Amino acid sequence: MNDLVLALDIGGTKIAAGLVDPDGAVVHHAQRPTPDRDAETVWEAVAALLAEVREAAPGRVSAVGIGSAGPIDVPAGTVSPINIGAWTGFPIVRRVADLTGLPVTLGGDGLCMALGEWWCGAGRDADFLLGMVVSTGIGGGLVLDGAPYHGRSGNAGHVGHVVVEPGGAPCTCGGRGCVETVASGPHLVRWARGQGWTAGADARELAAAADRGDPVALRAFGRGADALARTIASVAAVCDLDLVVVGGGVAKAGALLFDPLREALTSYAGLDFLGGLRVVPAELGGDAGLVGAAALARPPRFG
Repeated sequence: MNDLVLALDIGGTKIAAGLVDPDGAVVHHAQRPTPDRDAETVWEAVAALLAEVREAAPGRVSAVGIGSAGPIDVPAGTVSPINIGAWTGFPIVRRVADLTGLPVTLGGDGLCMALGEWWCGAGRDADFLLGMVVSTGIGGGLVLDGAPYHGRSGNAGHVGHVVVEPGGAPCTCGGRGCVETVASGPHLVRWARGQGWTAGADARELAAAADRGDPVALRAFGRGADALARTIASVAAVCDLDLVVVGGGVAKAGALLFDPLREALTSYAGLDFLGGLRVVPAELGGDAGLVGAAALARPPRFG
């Protein structure tokens, strides 16, 4: 085996690294918790993980691809993840290049998820794709005309901050009424608790309650699905999408989320050119970000 890409997926909870072969298969994977300490301690965790994974390589490693929580600055090669407070303008590209001696490519974690699903997952037959991660927050990325779309700074696709409730709940971004304040896991639970639900503490337990027919839990998922449908219809109309791939912890609720989402979408996506728009579950799970980061570093079909 040769010509591997070392892929890195940086998040506020965990940092994952893997070796990805030319067909998009993750042939080695390792991860560790993201330290909640100073910037250099976080970097030390990244450096140790990179060394561990590179040592396990069964062939030549030709490049490094990084997907990071944002905001990011692709031209500057820096990251300032909201959920890694110690990293503000951290020069991740330079630090990784100095450590490995390899060419390094940076992208947002939402873009990498979308790109991974486009290359090897649920989006293999799509040219205009939105990937969404619905979990503790809501992230996203765009593949347009078969190529990743970074935008000016690398932050295109931040669909979690599409406003679906003007004047709604405050969001971590500083705005109000973003879809993240309605449809992310913690906010589904928060709304359900406000309606009297007391049977659990997180979105997984809320989904289990909905499966049992709990009326408040079902309404919570319906409300979140409606907000996601409004977001998807808006982005699809702007970008002329043919497919939306939804992953993340909340998406694991399956039909509880996807059935009301697809039903609501028929009310919002009324334009003729959106008639064929499909919304499907992601296939790659936690590997999507690594596969997409590898695709950024060594593009499979785009230049």
